[in-house]
Amino acid sequence: MERLTSPPRLMIVSDLDHTMVDHHDPENLSLLRFNSLWEHAYRHDSFLVFSTGRSPTLYKELRKEKPLLTPDITIMSVGTEITYGNSMVPDHGWVDTLNNKWDLGIVKEEASKFSELKLQAETEQRPHKVSFYVDKSKAQEVTKELSQRFEKRGLDVKIIYSGGMDLDILPQGAGKGQALAYLLKKLKTEGKLPVNTLACGDSGNDAELFSIPDVYGVMVSNAQEELLKWHAENAKDNPKVIHAKERCAGGIIEAIGHFKLGPNLSPRDVSDFLECKTENVNPGHEVVKFFLFYERWRRGEVDNCDAYTASLKASCHPSGVFVHPSGAEKSLRDTIDELRKYYGDKQGKKFRVWADQVLATDTTPGTWIVKLDKWEQSGEERRCCTTTIKFTSKEGEGLVWEHVQQTWSKESEVKDDSTWII
Repeated sequence: MERLTSPPRLMIVSDLDHTMVDHHDPENLSLLRFNSLWEHAYRHDSFLVFSTGRSPTLYKELRKEKPLLTPDITIMSVGTEITYGNSMVPDHGWVDTLNNKWDLGIVKEEASKFSELKLQAETEQRPHKVSFYVDKSKAQEVTKELSQRFEKRGLDVKIIYSGGMDLDILPQGAGKGQALAYLLKKLKTEGKLPVNTLACGDSGNDAELFSIPDVYGVMVSNAQEELLKWHAENAKDNPKVIHAKERCAGGIIEAIGHFKLGPNLSPRDVSDFLECKTENVNPGHEVVKFFLFYERWRRGEVDNCDAYTASLKASCHPSGVFVHPSGAEKSLRDTIDELRKYYGDKQGKKFRVWADQVLATDTTPGTWIVKLDKWEQSGEERRCCTTTIKFTSKEGEGLVWEHVQQTWSKESEVKDDSTWII
């Protein structure tokens, strides 16, 4: 969180499965729409928080399957684990909070007496979370009796039923809502309380997120019955919580517009790149726009016309250099010329490109250094390059690409780097 020295303009706190991630969208289009919006308009001054019921193990698996951005903060295991940044540094203060009136051994002992409860995978059993599957018809009865047993044993626990099958037992002070409240309090202490916070969810374990004061909320259009029921009983008159018309990440974008929290036009929703411009100098926007153009060029989704390549070459410095991940160097303008022969080579194929962690620094007046992870998916293969771009700008002339350098990230297993164009 150190990268921001002032309060974030917006903090989005989103559930993953069936909220940020649409498992019925094989092309991941709504997620990719959100990604490009976030990186071009919000990454530089806002916080992205993923709040998921998944354990760290299953969270990391999802990151390998879907084009998820890297969040600033990750809340996992139904609000029992909070970590920060790429390296997922744990919040030890939160661990201390959850240890109050919690005994994992007693929880397991009492729960084992219920034949209706089927233990979930070992990866889902965490220091402050025990997870089961239970039939919907038995859930209410089991929850009531379990609560009474825990109370008799002197434990202060919370039982959350969600998704029509998942039953999680947590410390009373845990949960997605409490984790968010703790996070907001911590940010306020550090002088970084977000100007606006938007919570996003689809199921019962997300309901707590919408109960936090001064937080906007969106239930995506595909929200489950249990969350809609909670909303009807507890928040139907709350204008800060809406039921979106769009599914998953599309509903999050819809909510940004509805509550007027900032720009809500994703670069992926702009068809003509020559018209896709911002009023102010925005290197992040230039990067997102270029790699989106690159994807559409290779998919054959833009016209194969000289105007595009001429515009790209004009934005490159005459002596600009591109350093391929292999270490080979070539002229930036030659690299653009080389793109011509790859027009439409991915047409009809599974090919997507997205930028992650786009951060720009103005090193000297008129000079910008942009760092990002550039991802490319072709078929089932995913590759990532750590990319550094140097821009210069002159008044009235826009941004000029001076230098682009790429190196393979640790997350890429590259067998053949000759197919990597830019």
